[in-house]
Amino acid sequence: MSETSALEQLLRHDRLIFTGGIAAVMALAWAYLLAGAGMDMSMADMPMDPMPWTPSYAALVFAMWLTMMIAMMVSSAAPMLLLFAALKRKQAATASPLAEAWIFLCGYLLIWTGFSLAATLAQWQLDRAGLLSMAMAASSAVLGGGVLLLAGLYQFTPLKRACLRYCQSPVLFLSRYWRPGAAGALRMGLRHGLYCLGCCWFLMALLFVGGVMNLFWIVGIALYVGCEKLLPFGRRLSYAAGAALIVAGLIVLVHAT
Repeated sequence: MSETSALEQLLRHDRLIFTGGIAAVMALAWAYLLAGAGMDMSMADMPMDPMPWTPSYAALVFAMWLTMMIAMMVSSAAPMLLLFAALKRKQAATASPLAEAWIFLCGYLLIWTGFSLAATLAQWQLDRAGLLSMAMAASSAVLGGGVLLLAGLYQFTPLKRACLRYCQSPVLFLSRYWRPGAAGALRMGLRHGLYCLGCCWFLMALLFVGGVMNLFWIVGIALYVGCEKLLPFGRRLSYAAGAALIVAGLIVLVHAT
């Protein structure tokens, strides 16, 4: 076997390992959500006192949010991750392309870990104010309508457009922000995570409208995020979704008055 063919086999094996690893991470996250993420939702529609926010319960809620973000966001970031890994493999100076690809993913997920912590704190405050039901959905029509309206308006902001641009084009992002080495991979992962956060954070807030553990909402938002980032008409889809959210929010708020 020639040295070239041996190298090609090694790179192919490396690619399969990374792709399989991403698929395994997503599969485990979705399996945890489908199993209830440690939450007992069987009595969500029954009138009960709110769950006391003990440290263990807060940790469970944080784990639930983080798992949701991994399940919902890694799939839409997969093209970026695979392109980054492919470019690293082609660099002769890169000794550990697979390790640097995982470092990129860790940097990306660090941003969503911060968001998960913020979402946990927001849920705690909403729960304390009596604005969430046992299903972890907004019990106030004003709150629900307001989130829908603001999420729709955010779709038309310059920040949304700028962040979506880099999320839609892995080539553009990597050509502009490429950094060598493991530290560079971490910085790039963090930066890409920030762009994805800027693109999608208000969409994640919609979980408070439909129910934080409502699997239909989780799957629906995840599919929408993937379509917005990966389809060629993603920007038009973003505007259409924004208009629909604004109309829905106004309807809810009108009925609430």
